[in-house]
Amino acid sequence: MKIRQSTGEALFDALNYIVVTLFAVVCIFPFIYVLGFSFTSYEDYLANPLRVIPERPTIQAYTQILSMKLIQTGFVNSILKTILGTAVNVFLLCISAYPLSKKNLKGRNIIMSLIVFTMFFSGGMIPHYALIRSLKLMNTYWALILPGAIGTYNLILMRNFIAAIPESLEESAIMDGANEIVVLFRIILPLSLPAIFTFLLFHAVGHWNAFFDSILYMTKRSLWPLMLVLRELIIEGGQMAREGAIDPARLAQPFTLQMAAIIITMVPILLVYPFVQKYFMKGMLLGSIKG
Repeated sequence: MKIRQSTGEALFDALNYIVVTLFAVVCIFPFIYVLGFSFTSYEDYLANPLRVIPERPTIQAYTQILSMKLIQTGFVNSILKTILGTAVNVFLLCISAYPLSKKNLKGRNIIMSLIVFTMFFSGGMIPHYALIRSLKLMNTYWALILPGAIGTYNLILMRNFIAAIPESLEESAIMDGANEIVVLFRIILPLSLPAIFTFLLFHAVGHWNAFFDSILYMTKRSLWPLMLVLRELIIEGGQMAREGAIDPARLAQPFTLQMAAIIITMVPILLVYPFVQKYFMKGMLLGSIKG
């Protein structure tokens, strides 16, 4: 039986739809703007800078971007850093959260207090830089991965997620002769896939988008990640041309090149997200239920 809405409820629903639609348009317009001008020739852009949909689509900007050596090496560096960094993050997260989820772990409260302490107090940028230099990690991927190997907030959520798994499953496995390592990798982690994929997405996006740590620890251009190359292209394109990283003749179309570069940096994350989307909300909700 269909319940008939009152006039006030119908107006309220209509207003909600309008507000949500406007918000969606505001969110998606920058992407459409960048995508449209990435397929626009620079001449058409100069003729009509307000035309978002290209009149004569062209892939000239993408051809020029992908032919730049610094873009190519940046792409490879970002992929390697993201894969290696995310693997380290997720592995350390799992093997740290599992023991901390045990109520009978001696010193558990003290350990958690020390971990939470790092959320509010940090040594600062200069001590971090001095530490990386003293460990001879400059111009290595480890300088970008190890300082943030475990995120405190993510660790707390993962611990809560594992703690919500019934203890009877672990007890049954131990009675059958399984040790803690077998329990972790054969029972706990398969049941924790929603949380694992959620944090995998968080860390992958974080590594892919990070550039400030590369400014500090990467002095060789051949080791720059893609985001740092994009920053230089957008903000300091002229400097790159003067140093020979970009052909100055190609800077006759700087705006369309910048738009194409932005799209290129977005594509890998856009391709990954649909595969982990179904785990995303479930993982975050279950990980925040139990403290």
